[in-house]
Amino acid sequence: MDTVLPFIGDIFAQLQTAADTRILAEIREGVVTGVTGNELLELTRKARTFIASKRLKKGERCGLLAANSIRWVAMDLALMAEGLIVVPLYSRQAPAELVAMMKDSTPSLVCCGDAALRDGITESWKDAPAQFLFDEIFAGVQGVQLERPQVGKDDAVTIIYTSGTSGEAKGVVLTAANVGFMLDRTAERLGELMAGSASGEQDRIFHYLPFTFAASWIALLTFLKRRSLVAINMDLAKIANDMREVAPDYFLNVPQLLERMRRAVDEQLWHTGGVALAIYGRAKAAWARRQDGQPETGDAVWLGLANRLVFPAIRKKMIGKNLKALICGSAPLSAETQLYFMMLGIRVLQVYGLTETTAICTMDDPNRVEVGRVGPAIPGMEMRLGDNDEILVSGPNIFSGYWNRPEQTAEALRDGWFHTGDQGEVNVSGTWRIAGRIKNLIVLGSGHKVSPEPIENAIAKLLPEAQQVVVVGNGRGYLSVLLTGGVTAEKVQAALDGVNPELPHYKQVRAFRVIPEAFSIENGLLTVNGKLKRDVISARMNNEIEDMYRVRQAV
Repeated sequence: MDTVLPFIGDIFAQLQTAADTRILAEIREGVVTGVTGNELLELTRKARTFIASKRLKKGERCGLLAANSIRWVAMDLALMAEGLIVVPLYSRQAPAELVAMMKDSTPSLVCCGDAALRDGITESWKDAPAQFLFDEIFAGVQGVQLERPQVGKDDAVTIIYTSGTSGEAKGVVLTAANVGFMLDRTAERLGELMAGSASGEQDRIFHYLPFTFAASWIALLTFLKRRSLVAINMDLAKIANDMREVAPDYFLNVPQLLERMRRAVDEQLWHTGGVALAIYGRAKAAWARRQDGQPETGDAVWLGLANRLVFPAIRKKMIGKNLKALICGSAPLSAETQLYFMMLGIRVLQVYGLTETTAICTMDDPNRVEVGRVGPAIPGMEMRLGDNDEILVSGPNIFSGYWNRPEQTAEALRDGWFHTGDQGEVNVSGTWRIAGRIKNLIVLGSGHKVSPEPIENAIAKLLPEAQQVVVVGNGRGYLSVLLTGGVTAEKVQAALDGVNPELPHYKQVRAFRVIPEAFSIENGLLTVNGKLKRDVISARMNNEIEDMYRVRQAV
Protein backbone atom coordinates (compact mmCIF):
# COMPACT_ATOMS: atom_id res chain seq x y z
CA MET A 1 0.00 0.00 0.00
CA ASP A 2 3.02 2.30 0.03
CA THR A 3 2.80 5.50 -1.96
CA VAL A 4 4.99 8.56 -2.35
CA LEU A 5 2.04 10.90 -1.84
CA PRO A 6 3.02 12.15 1.63
CA PHE A 7 -0.31 12.62 3.37
CA ILE A 8 -1.81 9.44 1.92
CA GLY A 9 1.25 7.48 3.00
CA ASP A 10 0.93 8.97 6.48
CA ILE A 11 -2.75 8.01 6.69
CA PHE A 12 -2.02 4.46 5.49
CA ALA A 13 0.72 4.16 8.13
CA GLN A 14 -1.68 5.29 10.84
CA LEU A 15 -4.29 2.79 9.67
CA GLN A 16 -1.67 0.03 9.87
CA THR A 17 -0.83 1.13 13.41
CA ALA A 18 -4.56 0.90 14.22
CA ALA A 19 -4.86 -2.45 12.45
CA ASP A 20 -7.23 -3.99 15.02
CA THR A 21 -8.84 -0.75 16.21
CA ARG A 22 -12.18 0.46 14.91
CA ILE A 23 -11.62 3.63 12.87
CA LEU A 24 -14.86 4.28 11.00
CA ALA A 25 -18.44 3.45 11.92
CA GLU A 26 -21.85 3.89 10.31
CA ILE A 27 -25.05 4.46 12.28
CA ARG A 28 -28.18 2.95 10.73
CA GLU A 29 -31.43 2.84 12.70
CA GLY A 30 -29.49 3.06 15.94
CA VAL A 31 -27.22 0.14 15.01
CA VAL A 32 -23.51 0.94 14.79
CA THR A 33 -21.27 -1.08 12.46
CA GLY A 34 -17.72 -0.27 11.48
CA VAL A 35 -14.27 -1.21 10.24
CA THR A 36 -10.83 -1.43 11.78
CA GLY A 37 -7.71 0.13 10.31
CA ASN A 38 -6.87 -3.16 8.55
CA GLU A 39 -10.38 -3.53 7.18
CA LEU A 40 -10.36 0.00 5.77
CA LEU A 41 -7.00 -0.70 4.15
CA GLU A 42 -8.42 -3.87 2.60
CA LEU A 43 -11.42 -1.97 1.20
CA THR A 44 -9.01 0.59 -0.22
CA ARG A 45 -6.88 -2.16 -1.76
CA LYS A 46 -9.90 -3.70 -3.49
CA ALA A 47 -10.90 -0.33 -4.92
CA ARG A 48 -7.33 0.29 -6.06
CA THR A 49 -7.13 -3.01 -7.93
CA PHE A 50 -10.38 -2.23 -9.74
CA ILE A 51 -9.21 1.27 -10.67
CA ALA A 52 -5.76 -0.01 -11.70
CA SER A 53 -7.42 -2.53 -14.03
CA LYS A 54 -8.82 0.39 -16.05
CA ARG A 55 -5.29 1.47 -16.99
CA LEU A 56 -5.91 5.17 -16.39
CA LYS A 57 -3.01 7.58 -16.55
CA LYS A 58 -1.79 9.69 -13.66
CA GLY A 59 -3.72 12.96 -13.48
CA GLU A 60 -6.89 11.72 -15.15
CA ARG A 61 -10.08 12.78 -13.38
CA CYS A 62 -12.52 10.41 -11.71
CA GLY A 63 -15.96 11.45 -10.42
CA LEU A 64 -17.00 10.24 -6.98
CA LEU A 65 -20.80 10.40 -6.68
CA ALA A 66 -22.13 8.91 -3.46
CA ALA A 67 -23.52 9.78 -0.05
CA ASN A 68 -21.27 9.62 3.02
CA SER A 69 -20.22 6.09 3.90
CA ILE A 70 -17.22 3.98 4.81
CA ARG A 71 -16.92 2.93 1.17
CA TRP A 72 -16.85 6.61 0.10
CA VAL A 73 -13.78 7.05 2.30
CA ALA A 74 -12.07 3.96 0.89
CA MET A 75 -12.89 5.04 -2.67
CA ASP A 76 -11.44 8.52 -2.11
CA LEU A 77 -8.22 7.13 -0.64
CA ALA A 78 -7.92 4.59 -3.45
CA LEU A 79 -8.32 7.13 -6.25
CA MET A 80 -5.72 9.48 -4.76
CA ALA A 81 -3.32 6.62 -4.09
CA GLU A 82 -3.58 5.63 -7.75
CA GLY A 83 -2.46 9.11 -8.81
CA LEU A 84 -5.88 10.19 -10.08
CA ILE A 85 -7.67 13.48 -9.44
CA VAL A 86 -10.86 13.00 -7.44
CA VAL A 87 -13.91 15.07 -8.43
CA PRO A 88 -16.30 14.67 -5.46
CA LEU A 89 -19.94 15.24 -6.42
CA TYR A 90 -22.69 16.05 -3.93
CA SER A 91 -25.25 13.25 -4.10
CA ARG A 92 -28.21 15.58 -3.44
CA GLN A 93 -27.27 17.98 -6.23
CA ALA A 94 -29.61 18.26 -9.21
CA PRO A 95 -28.48 15.93 -12.04
CA ALA A 96 -28.20 18.83 -14.51
CA GLU A 97 -25.75 20.61 -12.23
CA LEU A 98 -23.74 17.43 -11.68
CA VAL A 99 -23.55 16.90 -15.42
CA ALA A 100 -22.31 20.47 -15.92
CA MET A 101 -19.47 19.83 -13.45
CA MET A 102 -18.54 16.58 -15.10
CA LYS A 103 -18.59 18.05 -18.59
CA ASP A 104 -16.24 20.71 -17.27
CA SER A 105 -13.82 18.31 -15.52
CA THR A 106 -14.13 15.51 -18.15
CA PRO A 107 -13.71 12.50 -15.83
CA SER A 108 -12.53 9.26 -17.36
CA LEU A 109 -14.98 7.35 -15.21
CA VAL A 110 -17.49 7.94 -12.42
CA CYS A 111 -17.76 5.86 -9.26
CA CYS A 112 -21.40 5.79 -8.06
CA GLY A 113 -22.71 4.76 -4.68
CA ASP A 114 -25.92 3.28 -6.06
CA ALA A 115 -27.93 2.71 -9.23
CA ALA A 116 -30.28 5.64 -8.65
CA LEU A 117 -27.40 8.11 -8.73
CA ARG A 118 -25.94 6.46 -11.82
CA ASP A 119 -29.28 6.48 -13.62
CA GLY A 120 -29.85 10.16 -12.82
CA ILE A 121 -26.61 11.01 -14.60
CA THR A 122 -27.28 8.71 -17.55
CA GLU A 123 -30.74 10.23 -18.12
CA SER A 124 -29.30 13.74 -18.18
CA TRP A 125 -26.15 12.95 -20.17
CA LYS A 126 -26.35 10.41 -22.94
CA ASP A 127 -22.60 10.61 -23.63
CA ALA A 128 -21.58 10.24 -19.98
CA PRO A 129 -18.27 8.45 -19.28
CA ALA A 130 -18.21 4.92 -17.92
CA GLN A 131 -19.96 4.61 -14.56
CA PHE A 132 -19.33 1.86 -12.04
CA LEU A 133 -21.27 1.03 -8.88
CA PHE A 134 -19.57 0.56 -5.53
CA ASP A 135 -20.77 -3.05 -5.39
CA GLU A 136 -18.74 -3.83 -8.51
CA ILE A 137 -15.74 -1.73 -7.51
CA PHE A 138 -15.36 -3.27 -4.04
CA ALA A 139 -15.51 -6.77 -5.43
CA GLY A 140 -11.95 -6.02 -6.54
CA VAL A 141 -10.03 -7.50 -9.44
CA GLN A 142 -7.64 -10.43 -9.10
CA GLY A 143 -4.08 -10.37 -10.43
CA VAL A 144 -3.72 -6.60 -10.80
CA GLN A 145 -0.40 -5.12 -9.73
CA LEU A 146 -0.56 -1.78 -7.96
CA GLU A 147 2.08 0.43 -9.57
CA ARG A 148 2.47 3.10 -6.87
CA PRO A 149 2.43 6.15 -9.13
CA GLN A 150 4.89 8.96 -8.51
CA VAL A 151 2.68 11.76 -7.20
CA GLY A 152 4.56 14.96 -6.42
CA LYS A 153 3.68 17.68 -3.95
CA ASP A 154 2.56 20.03 -6.73
CA ASP A 155 0.30 17.46 -8.40
CA ALA A 156 -3.46 17.96 -8.14
CA VAL A 157 -5.33 15.45 -5.97
CA THR A 158 -8.87 16.84 -6.14
CA ILE A 159 -11.13 19.30 -7.96
CA ILE A 160 -13.89 20.55 -5.65
CA TYR A 161 -16.62 22.59 -7.30
CA THR A 162 -17.84 25.78 -5.68
CA SER A 163 -20.46 28.22 -6.94
CA GLY A 164 -19.41 31.71 -7.97
CA THR A 165 -21.41 34.91 -8.24
CA SER A 166 -22.09 34.11 -11.89
CA GLY A 167 -23.99 31.01 -10.83
CA GLU A 168 -21.61 28.77 -12.78
CA ALA A 169 -19.74 26.29 -10.60
CA LYS A 170 -15.93 26.55 -10.71
CA GLY A 171 -13.57 23.67 -10.04
CA VAL A 172 -11.06 24.47 -7.30
CA VAL A 173 -7.85 22.52 -7.87
CA LEU A 174 -6.08 21.45 -4.66
CA THR A 175 -2.63 19.88 -4.67
CA ALA A 176 -0.93 17.30 -2.49
CA ALA A 177 1.08 20.13 -0.90
CA ASN A 178 -2.10 22.10 -0.10
CA VAL A 179 -3.70 19.13 1.63
CA GLY A 180 -0.56 17.94 3.43
CA PHE A 181 0.07 21.39 4.86
CA MET A 182 -3.51 21.74 6.07
CA LEU A 183 -3.65 18.30 7.70
CA ASP A 184 -0.60 19.14 9.77
CA ARG A 185 -2.27 22.36 11.00
CA THR A 186 -5.64 20.79 11.79
CA ALA A 187 -4.06 17.81 13.54
CA GLU A 188 -2.03 20.18 15.72
CA ARG A 189 -5.13 22.15 16.72
CA LEU A 190 -7.10 19.03 17.60
CA GLY A 191 -4.14 17.86 19.63
CA GLU A 192 -4.36 21.09 21.62
CA LEU A 193 -8.09 20.58 22.12
CA MET A 194 -7.59 17.04 23.41
CA ALA A 195 -4.56 17.86 25.59
CA GLY A 196 -5.05 16.27 28.98
CA SER A 197 -7.03 13.31 27.69
CA ALA A 198 -5.86 9.84 28.61
CA SER A 199 -2.76 8.87 26.64
CA GLY A 200 -3.51 6.55 23.74
CA GLU A 201 -7.27 7.06 24.01
CA GLN A 202 -9.09 7.57 20.70
CA ASP A 203 -10.94 10.77 19.92
CA ARG A 204 -14.65 9.99 19.49
CA ILE A 205 -16.18 12.01 16.64
CA PHE A 206 -19.68 12.32 15.21
CA HIS A 207 -19.78 13.35 11.54
CA TYR A 208 -22.79 14.35 9.45
CA LEU A 209 -21.57 16.98 6.96
CA PRO A 210 -21.11 15.78 3.34
CA PHE A 211 -17.57 14.67 2.55
CA THR A 212 -17.89 16.62 -0.72
CA PHE A 213 -17.55 19.89 1.26
CA ALA A 214 -13.91 20.94 1.51
CA ALA A 215 -13.94 21.52 5.28
CA SER A 216 -15.72 18.23 5.91
CA TRP A 217 -13.20 16.37 3.73
CA ILE A 218 -10.19 17.96 5.40
CA ALA A 219 -11.70 17.11 8.78
CA LEU A 220 -12.20 13.49 7.69
CA LEU A 221 -8.59 13.10 6.55
CA THR A 222 -7.39 14.70 9.78
CA PHE A 223 -9.43 12.24 11.85
CA LEU A 224 -7.88 9.34 9.93
CA LYS A 225 -4.42 10.78 10.46
CA ARG A 226 -5.11 10.94 14.21
CA ARG A 227 -6.54 7.37 14.30
CA SER A 228 -9.78 8.74 15.72
CA LEU A 229 -13.06 6.83 15.79
CA VAL A 230 -15.43 8.55 13.35
CA ALA A 231 -19.13 7.66 13.54
CA ILE A 232 -20.85 8.63 10.29
CA ASN A 233 -24.49 9.70 10.40
CA MET A 234 -26.38 7.98 7.57
CA ASP A 235 -29.77 9.69 8.04
CA LEU A 236 -29.98 13.46 8.59
CA ALA A 237 -33.40 13.02 10.21
CA LYS A 238 -31.73 11.08 13.03
CA ILE A 239 -28.88 13.47 13.84
CA ALA A 240 -30.08 14.18 17.38
CA ASN A 241 -30.41 10.51 18.33
CA ASP A 242 -27.14 9.50 16.66
CA MET A 243 -25.30 12.35 18.35
CA ARG A 244 -26.35 11.11 21.78
CA GLU A 245 -25.51 7.52 20.84
CA VAL A 246 -21.94 8.46 19.88
CA ALA A 247 -21.34 10.88 22.80
CA PRO A 248 -18.48 12.54 20.87
CA ASP A 249 -15.49 14.49 22.15
CA TYR A 250 -16.07 17.06 19.40
CA PHE A 251 -17.54 17.36 15.93
CA LEU A 252 -17.78 19.71 12.98
CA ASN A 253 -20.94 21.81 12.65
CA VAL A 254 -22.70 24.44 10.61
CA PRO A 255 -24.58 27.25 12.43
CA GLN A 256 -27.93 25.93 11.28
CA LEU A 257 -27.65 22.82 13.48
CA LEU A 258 -26.53 24.80 16.54
CA GLU A 259 -29.50 27.15 16.10
CA ARG A 260 -31.82 24.15 15.83
CA MET A 261 -30.35 22.56 18.98
CA ARG A 262 -30.80 25.80 20.87
CA ARG A 263 -34.46 26.12 19.82
CA ALA A 264 -35.13 22.47 20.70
CA VAL A 265 -33.94 23.02 24.29
CA ASP A 266 -36.14 26.09 24.69
CA GLU A 267 -39.19 24.31 23.27
CA GLN A 268 -38.72 21.18 25.36
CA LEU A 269 -38.31 23.08 28.61
CA TRP A 270 -41.30 25.25 27.74
CA HIS A 271 -43.48 22.15 27.35
CA THR A 272 -42.02 20.52 30.47
CA GLY A 273 -42.50 23.59 32.68
CA GLY A 274 -42.03 23.38 36.42
CA VAL A 275 -38.98 24.26 38.50
CA ALA A 276 -36.50 23.43 35.72
CA LEU A 277 -38.09 25.99 33.39
CA ALA A 278 -38.15 28.64 36.11
CA ILE A 279 -34.47 28.19 36.91
CA TYR A 280 -33.53 28.01 33.23
CA GLY A 281 -35.40 31.19 32.33
CA ARG A 282 -33.95 33.19 35.20
CA ALA A 283 -30.45 31.87 34.53
CA LYS A 284 -30.68 32.87 30.86
CA ALA A 285 -31.72 36.39 31.82
CA ALA A 286 -28.90 36.57 34.37
CA TRP A 287 -26.38 35.37 31.78
CA ALA A 288 -27.54 38.00 29.28
CA ARG A 289 -27.19 40.75 31.84
CA ARG A 290 -23.69 39.54 32.71
CA GLN A 291 -22.65 39.70 29.05
CA ASP A 292 -24.05 43.24 28.83
CA GLY A 293 -22.09 44.24 31.94
CA GLN A 294 -25.29 44.95 33.89
CA PRO A 295 -25.61 42.15 36.50
CA GLU A 296 -28.30 42.32 39.14
CA THR A 297 -28.44 41.08 42.72
CA GLY A 298 -29.35 37.41 42.71
CA ASP A 299 -28.01 36.63 39.23
CA ALA A 300 -25.16 34.55 40.64
CA VAL A 301 -27.68 32.48 42.61
CA TRP A 302 -29.75 31.60 39.54
CA LEU A 303 -26.67 30.79 37.46
CA GLY A 304 -25.32 28.65 40.29
CA LEU A 305 -28.59 26.72 40.54
CA ALA A 306 -28.70 26.21 36.79
CA ASN A 307 -25.09 25.01 36.68
CA ARG A 308 -25.91 22.41 39.35
CA LEU A 309 -29.43 21.34 38.44
CA VAL A 310 -30.30 22.21 34.84
CA PHE A 311 -27.34 22.81 32.52
CA PRO A 312 -25.59 19.43 33.15
CA ALA A 313 -28.82 17.60 32.26
CA ILE A 314 -29.19 19.66 29.07
CA ARG A 315 -25.59 18.93 28.04
CA LYS A 316 -25.95 15.20 28.67
CA LYS A 317 -29.26 14.89 26.85
CA MET A 318 -28.17 17.09 23.95
CA ILE A 319 -24.74 15.67 23.16
CA GLY A 320 -23.60 13.24 25.84
CA LYS A 321 -21.07 13.45 28.62
CA ASN A 322 -17.77 13.54 26.70
CA LEU A 323 -18.03 16.77 24.72
CA LYS A 324 -14.92 18.98 24.77
CA ALA A 325 -16.09 21.47 22.12
CA LEU A 326 -18.31 22.12 19.13
CA ILE A 327 -16.39 23.19 16.02
CA CYS A 328 -18.33 25.49 13.72
CA GLY A 329 -17.62 26.81 10.23
CA SER A 330 -18.95 27.20 6.67
CA ALA A 331 -21.18 30.20 7.52
CA PRO A 332 -21.34 33.05 10.07
CA LEU A 333 -22.32 32.02 13.60
CA SER A 334 -24.19 34.59 15.66
CA ALA A 335 -22.52 35.75 18.85
CA GLU A 336 -25.83 35.11 20.62
CA THR A 337 -25.71 31.41 19.77
CA GLN A 338 -22.06 31.10 20.71
CA LEU A 339 -22.78 32.73 24.08
CA TYR A 340 -25.76 30.43 24.63
CA PHE A 341 -23.59 27.32 24.41
CA MET A 342 -20.96 28.96 26.58
CA MET A 343 -23.69 29.47 29.19
CA LEU A 344 -24.27 25.70 29.12
CA GLY A 345 -20.54 25.15 29.62
CA ILE A 346 -19.86 24.12 26.01
CA ARG A 347 -17.05 25.73 24.02
CA VAL A 348 -17.83 26.65 20.43
CA LEU A 349 -14.67 26.96 18.34
CA GLN A 350 -15.01 28.80 15.05
CA VAL A 351 -13.17 28.14 11.80
CA TYR A 352 -13.07 30.38 8.74
CA GLY A 353 -11.98 29.50 5.24
CA LEU A 354 -12.94 28.82 1.66
CA THR A 355 -12.50 25.88 -0.68
CA GLU A 356 -9.74 27.91 -2.38
CA THR A 357 -7.79 28.06 0.91
CA THR A 358 -8.00 24.27 1.37
CA ALA A 359 -11.01 24.91 3.60
CA ILE A 360 -9.29 26.85 6.38
CA CYS A 361 -7.68 30.22 7.04
CA THR A 362 -8.31 30.70 10.76
CA MET A 363 -9.02 28.44 13.72
CA ASP A 364 -9.98 29.37 17.26
CA ASP A 365 -7.40 28.61 19.93
CA PRO A 366 -9.22 26.15 22.26
CA ASN A 367 -7.80 27.97 25.26
CA ARG A 368 -8.55 31.53 24.11
CA VAL A 369 -11.90 31.97 22.39
CA GLU A 370 -13.12 35.47 21.55
CA VAL A 371 -16.88 35.50 21.03
CA GLY A 372 -17.96 36.66 17.58
CA ARG A 373 -14.50 36.08 16.10
CA VAL A 374 -13.10 33.17 14.12
CA GLY A 375 -9.64 32.91 15.63
CA PRO A 376 -6.15 33.78 14.38
CA ALA A 377 -4.62 32.85 11.03
CA ILE A 378 -3.22 29.34 11.06
CA PRO A 379 0.58 29.12 11.48
CA GLY A 380 2.53 29.18 8.23
CA MET A 381 0.19 31.44 6.25
CA GLU A 382 -0.60 35.16 6.12
CA MET A 383 -3.79 37.21 6.10
CA ARG A 384 -4.18 40.93 5.56
CA LEU A 385 -6.77 43.47 4.51
CA GLY A 386 -6.94 44.90 1.00
CA ASP A 387 -9.22 47.45 -0.62
CA ASN A 388 -12.66 47.73 0.98
CA ASP A 389 -11.37 45.65 3.91
CA GLU A 390 -11.29 42.57 1.69
CA ILE A 391 -9.52 39.63 3.29
CA LEU A 392 -6.43 38.58 1.33
CA VAL A 393 -4.67 35.29 2.04
CA SER A 394 -1.24 33.89 1.12
CA GLY A 395 0.45 30.62 2.01
CA PRO A 396 0.87 26.91 1.25
CA ASN A 397 -2.88 26.37 1.63
CA ILE A 398 -3.83 28.50 -1.39
CA PHE A 399 -5.25 26.55 -4.33
CA SER A 400 -3.34 26.32 -7.61
CA GLY A 401 -6.23 27.70 -9.68
CA TYR A 402 -9.67 27.08 -11.10
CA TRP A 403 -9.91 24.16 -13.49
CA ASN A 404 -9.77 25.41 -17.11
CA ARG A 405 -10.48 29.02 -16.04
CA PRO A 406 -7.24 31.00 -16.42
CA GLU A 407 -8.94 34.40 -16.43
CA GLN A 408 -10.89 33.74 -13.23
CA THR A 409 -7.75 32.29 -11.66
CA ALA A 410 -5.81 35.43 -12.52
CA GLU A 411 -8.58 37.59 -11.05
CA ALA A 412 -8.60 35.64 -7.76
CA LEU A 413 -4.82 35.26 -7.43
CA ARG A 414 -3.12 38.64 -7.73
CA ASP A 415 0.38 39.62 -6.63
CA GLY A 416 0.76 36.44 -4.63
CA TRP A 417 -2.49 36.89 -2.69
CA PHE A 418 -5.84 35.17 -2.94
CA HIS A 419 -8.72 37.67 -2.88
CA THR A 420 -11.48 36.06 -0.82
CA GLY A 421 -14.35 38.43 -1.58
CA ASP A 422 -15.05 38.60 2.17
CA GLN A 423 -14.79 41.71 4.32
CA GLY A 424 -13.15 41.40 7.69
CA GLU A 425 -11.31 43.02 10.52
CA VAL A 426 -8.50 41.91 12.81
CA ASN A 427 -7.80 43.07 16.36
CA VAL A 428 -4.49 43.67 18.11
CA SER A 429 -4.30 40.04 19.23
CA GLY A 430 -4.50 38.89 15.61
CA THR A 431 -7.99 37.43 15.94
CA TRP A 432 -10.26 37.87 12.94
CA ARG A 433 -13.91 38.79 12.56
CA ILE A 434 -15.83 38.30 9.31
CA ALA A 435 -17.87 41.43 8.64
CA GLY A 436 -19.69 40.43 5.47
CA ARG A 437 -19.29 39.45 1.84
CA ILE A 438 -18.16 41.65 -0.98
CA LYS A 439 -19.50 39.22 -3.50
CA ASN A 440 -23.19 38.46 -3.83
CA LEU A 441 -22.78 34.82 -2.93
CA ILE A 442 -25.26 33.70 -0.26
CA VAL A 443 -23.89 31.31 2.37
CA LEU A 444 -26.74 29.44 4.05
CA GLY A 445 -26.59 28.28 7.64
CA SER A 446 -26.05 24.76 6.31
CA GLY A 447 -22.83 25.89 4.61
CA HIS A 448 -24.26 25.60 1.10
CA LYS A 449 -23.16 28.45 -1.15
CA VAL A 450 -25.79 29.84 -3.51
CA SER A 451 -25.56 32.41 -6.28
CA PRO A 452 -28.83 34.39 -6.18
CA GLU A 453 -28.90 35.66 -9.78
CA PRO A 454 -29.92 32.46 -11.60
CA ILE A 455 -32.74 31.87 -9.13
CA GLU A 456 -33.89 35.49 -9.39
CA ASN A 457 -33.88 35.28 -13.18
CA ALA A 458 -35.91 32.07 -13.16
CA ILE A 459 -38.55 33.60 -10.88
CA ALA A 460 -38.65 36.86 -12.84
CA LYS A 461 -39.22 34.94 -16.06
CA LEU A 462 -42.46 33.57 -14.61
CA LEU A 463 -43.44 36.93 -13.07
CA PRO A 464 -43.20 39.64 -15.73
CA GLU A 465 -45.22 41.96 -13.46
CA ALA A 466 -42.42 41.99 -10.88
CA GLN A 467 -40.01 44.93 -11.16
CA GLN A 468 -37.33 43.44 -8.94
CA VAL A 469 -36.67 40.00 -7.48
CA VAL A 470 -34.10 39.74 -4.70
CA VAL A 471 -33.17 36.43 -3.08
CA VAL A 472 -31.94 36.65 0.53
CA GLY A 473 -30.85 34.14 3.15
CA ASN A 474 -27.23 34.69 4.17
CA GLY A 475 -26.64 32.72 7.37
CA ARG A 476 -30.25 31.47 7.37
CA GLY A 477 -31.64 27.97 7.11
CA TYR A 478 -33.29 28.54 3.73
CA LEU A 479 -33.75 31.10 0.96
CA SER A 480 -36.49 33.73 0.81
CA VAL A 481 -37.28 36.36 -1.79
CA LEU A 482 -38.33 40.02 -1.84
CA LEU A 483 -40.37 41.19 -4.84
CA THR A 484 -41.59 44.59 -5.99
CA GLY A 485 -44.25 45.53 -8.53
CA GLY A 486 -47.86 44.64 -9.15
CA VAL A 487 -47.73 40.97 -8.21
CA THR A 488 -50.17 39.02 -6.08
CA ALA A 489 -49.25 36.44 -3.48
CA GLU A 490 -51.00 33.76 -5.52
CA LYS A 491 -48.91 34.49 -8.61
CA VAL A 492 -45.70 34.56 -6.59
CA GLN A 493 -46.50 31.19 -5.05
CA ALA A 494 -47.32 29.78 -8.47
CA ALA A 495 -43.95 31.01 -9.78
CA LEU A 496 -42.10 29.43 -6.85
CA ASP A 497 -44.01 26.18 -7.42
CA GLY A 498 -42.72 26.28 -10.97
CA VAL A 499 -39.10 27.07 -10.13
CA ASN A 500 -38.43 25.07 -6.94
CA PRO A 501 -38.83 21.53 -8.34
CA GLU A 502 -36.00 22.24 -10.78
CA LEU A 503 -33.61 23.19 -7.97
CA PRO A 504 -31.73 21.16 -5.34
CA HIS A 505 -33.29 21.37 -1.86
CA TYR A 506 -30.97 24.08 -0.53
CA LYS A 507 -31.62 26.40 -3.51
CA GLN A 508 -35.39 26.27 -3.18
CA VAL A 509 -37.15 29.47 -2.05
CA ARG A 510 -39.35 28.85 1.01
CA ALA A 511 -40.86 32.27 1.77
CA PHE A 512 -41.56 35.59 0.07
CA ARG A 513 -42.67 39.15 0.71
CA VAL A 514 -44.05 41.65 -1.80
CA ILE A 515 -42.75 45.21 -1.23
CA PRO A 516 -45.17 47.98 -2.35
CA GLU A 517 -42.49 50.49 -3.38
CA ALA A 518 -40.13 49.53 -6.18
CA PHE A 519 -36.40 49.80 -5.66
CA SER A 520 -35.03 52.82 -7.49
CA ILE A 521 -32.08 55.13 -7.82
CA GLU A 522 -34.15 57.78 -6.10
CA ASN A 523 -34.83 55.78 -2.95
CA GLY A 524 -31.22 54.65 -2.80
CA LEU A 525 -31.79 50.96 -3.48
CA LEU A 526 -30.35 50.90 -7.01
CA THR A 527 -26.99 52.08 -8.29
CA VAL A 528 -26.79 54.64 -11.07
CA ASN A 529 -26.41 51.71 -13.45
CA GLY A 530 -29.65 50.20 -12.17
CA LYS A 531 -28.00 47.39 -10.23
CA LEU A 532 -29.33 46.22 -6.88
CA LYS A 533 -27.64 47.56 -3.76
CA ARG A 534 -28.03 44.25 -1.96
CA ASP A 535 -26.54 45.28 1.38
CA VAL A 536 -28.65 48.44 1.50
CA ILE A 537 -31.77 46.48 0.58
CA SER A 538 -31.06 43.93 3.32
CA ALA A 539 -30.59 46.68 5.89
CA ARG A 540 -33.62 48.74 4.77
CA MET A 541 -35.87 45.69 4.55
CA ASN A 542 -34.61 44.07 7.73
CA ASN A 543 -38.05 44.00 9.37
CA GLU A 544 -39.66 42.43 6.31
CA ILE A 545 -36.89 39.83 6.10
CA GLU A 546 -37.13 39.00 9.80
CA ASP A 547 -40.92 38.64 9.43
CA MET A 548 -40.49 36.11 6.61
CA TYR A 549 -38.36 33.86 8.78
CA ARG A 550 -40.45 34.39 11.89
CA VAL A 551 -43.70 33.50 10.13
CA ARG A 552 -42.19 30.48 8.43
CA GLN A 553 -40.77 29.13 11.73
CA ALA A 554 -44.04 29.77 13.54
CA VAL A 555 -45.91 27.71 10.96
